[in-house]
Amino acid sequence: MKKISENISYKEAVRSETAKRLGISNKPKKEHIENMELIAEKIFQPLREWVDHPIRINSFYRSEELNSRIGGAISSAHKDGLAIDLDSLGGKTNLEMLHYIKDNLDFDILINEYPNEEGEPKWIHVSWNKKKNRKQVLEIKRKGRYYTYTGECKSCK
Repeated sequence: MKKISENISYKEAVRSETAKRLGISNKPKKEHIENMELIAEKIFQPLREWVDHPIRINSFYRSEELNSRIGGAISSAHKDGLAIDLDSLGGKTNLEMLHYIKDNLDFDILINEYPNEEGEPKWIHVSWNKKKNRKQVLEIKRKGRYYTYTGECKSCK
């Protein structure tokens, strides 16, 4: 079975229940797989080694059609295989993982997704830019039907 990295299978990296349900192809091209291997090497594997337990990948590669159908951003790095949405499955929390990425790894954008009152993210979004990483840390919150990105992540300090 093809692997993206030591701890990410190809199947896990392209898995999408929405794509399966809607009959949408979510097959990456060669350049997407190379990008997925790059972000896995630079972000996922160092994080995985630090947490020392499995990490759930909620979303990794998304085809153009899949990204559109789920309402993903037009410029989403997921479409290039350069973004991962992660969720802790063990002793380290999502917030601890977010802080580890912010303080120890290079990245383009790190998002605290829908934090609770204590700042604990529902999941973490992290992306890589092959040209220049901005190390931008954001937070997204939902109020009713509306989503708000804040340029400041209060729980990320």
